[in-house]
Amino acid sequence: MNAPPVAIRCRQLTKTYPGKPPVEAVRGIDLEIPVGECFGLLGPNGAGKTSTMEILEGLSTATSGDVEILGRRWGEADRAIRERIGVSLQETNLTDKLTVGEIVRLFRSFFSQGLTVEQAISQVALQEKEHARFGKLSGGQKQRLAIACALVGDPEILFLDEPTTGLDPQSRRQLWEVISGFKSAGRTVVLTTHYMDEAERLCDRVAIVDQGKVIALGSPRQLISQLGSEHVLEPTWQGPLPPEAELAQLPSVTKVWHEDGRLALSVAEPHRALPALLDYTRQTQRELSSLTTRHATLEDVFVTLTGRHLRDGGQSAS
Repeated sequence: MNAPPVAIRCRQLTKTYPGKPPVEAVRGIDLEIPVGECFGLLGPNGAGKTSTMEILEGLSTATSGDVEILGRRWGEADRAIRERIGVSLQETNLTDKLTVGEIVRLFRSFFSQGLTVEQAISQVALQEKEHARFGKLSGGQKQRLAIACALVGDPEILFLDEPTTGLDPQSRRQLWEVISGFKSAGRTVVLTTHYMDEAERLCDRVAIVDQGKVIALGSPRQLISQLGSEHVLEPTWQGPLPPEAELAQLPSVTKVWHEDGRLALSVAEPHRALPALLDYTRQTQRELSSLTTRHATLEDVFVTLTGRHLRDGGQSAS
């Protein structure tokens, strides 16, 4: 069976911002994203996600490395690439006085072919707001409008940088439906997000980026399986924490890590691990304050790899 054609390929991508000292935002990233895939870039603020996205989108020039978008290179075929991609940035600020229809019509004028204004507005379910001014829209409506502007050129690749940050749950789910519909048409999506449920629901594969490098790559299920199990126990005790090495010896425990000043245990069989944990607590004369169980997530993968949460951020370039 033939592999699908490649939509995006980058090799040894780097981006260094001048300064004293210079900031290495991207440090040798390799990616290959096939046509029809929804691909996620995950990582904390300052990890290099947005810098990587801006290079792929043609908004920034790489310090070094090679980038191909649908078989073409930035600097050689810029107009041809822009006709085939759609971009929705982290923040979209438009003129408050323009209506939804006027804004989409303006963006449609940038492309030689594409959707009609009505089709783009319909895809993001903003028909009732076509004559509403931008300044009167809610946060979720503004985000959907930004995606309509990215879709109006009928792109083959859609780039979305934190598309649902700050939105209420209903608005997030509406955008998820738009993204899923685009992908189901055989198109390619590249997105960054801080929301792990979003990545697990939408993405075929994800790359976890930290300090400018890809530290893990695979499907959400593949990455979660690296923990050794799909179940997590989160006990808290009164007094000092027990030694990690002792907890790691309990039956069915595959990994132990620190999380927000507590300990989390990845376990293969909760029905074996729970009694063993309670026995250990009694034998060491400790007292449990709480005990929760849950399914493992991509957040757990990131914490075990880096010791930080995806929403932790530094002040370096992102």
